Amino acid sequence: MNARHGMTSADTLALTRRVTLMSVATALVLVSIKMAAWIGSDSTAMLASMADSGLDLVASLVTFFAVRYAAAPPDAEHRFGHGKAEAFASLVQAGLVFASAALIAREAVGDFLDPHPLQQEGWAVAVMAVSIGLTLMLLRAQSLVLRQTSSVAVSGDRAHYASDLASNVVALIGIAASAWLGVNGLDAAAAMVVAALLLWSAIGVFREASSQLMDHELSDEARAEIVRLVTADGRLANVHQLRTRASGPFVHMQMHVDLDPDVTLEAAHQAIVAAENRILEAFPAADILIHADPQGRAEPHGGAFAETHAPQ
Repeated sequence: MNARHGMTSADTLALTRRVTLMSVATALVLVSIKMAAWIGSDSTAMLASMADSGLDLVASLVTFFAVRYAAAPPDAEHRFGHGKAEAFASLVQAGLVFASAALIAREAVGDFLDPHPLQQEGWAVAVMAVSIGLTLMLLRAQSLVLRQTSSVAVSGDRAHYASDLASNVVALIGIAASAWLGVNGLDAAAAMVVAALLLWSAIGVFREASSQLMDHELSDEARAEIVRLVTADGRLANVHQLRTRASGPFVHMQMHVDLDPDVTLEAAHQAIVAAENRILEAFPAADILIHADPQGRAEPHGGAFAETHAPQ
């Protein structure tokens, strides 16, 4: 069983709260030390990295609040909960990264065409080394959380910092090469590489967020596990019209199952409740709807997504 399937919404919230707070704290430190290094060195690569970390801070704050809002229980206006807030937060992150890449590329092109010598290169190199270490620590913590949860907001935040790690490495190489080789403009070239990495990262974040907003199905493995759990009781057969979607820390699923048409309503209810409990053992944060069909006697269902037109 995938570890994330066994997480309750409370467990998920506790993990995501801690890691998003760590993300905000890391971003604050990175912005502060990079700003000091940029002022001292006048490095375009450092400016690019600082801008990246600045938008990471904004994105981390958005994620910090989004995961808390997403975990709020359903209310009268949001019967399916607030889980999509995480996906919206990821879209904000993607937009910020796109903006950061554009600004960095513009600054880098100007500096590449009119290069200037760096100042206090040693300080800038030290700051980038510290940034790489802090980012690695945060990425490790985020990876551990993502092994246990399916938070798209944390995933988007991790994508930010993964690109930030790459940009830090590129900036470090550019600054060090420009300082030690005495060739002006190498840090500007590094900044352009950073901009390209940011664009690639933004595309990945956007795709992941859009999948959740468009109600993409759960993985084939998860769907197969749901069918196995339901049909563990021989009274339930032919799981069909299975529809699943993720919404922040929650999973929504609905399906039809065949039962003996001669079974009593009470017995059918007991069988379905038992199936729901089996699913909840594997997917504690699931919202489940199971419709019983009389085997061999079911009339076709109507509606916008009629059974005859929907994939099984």
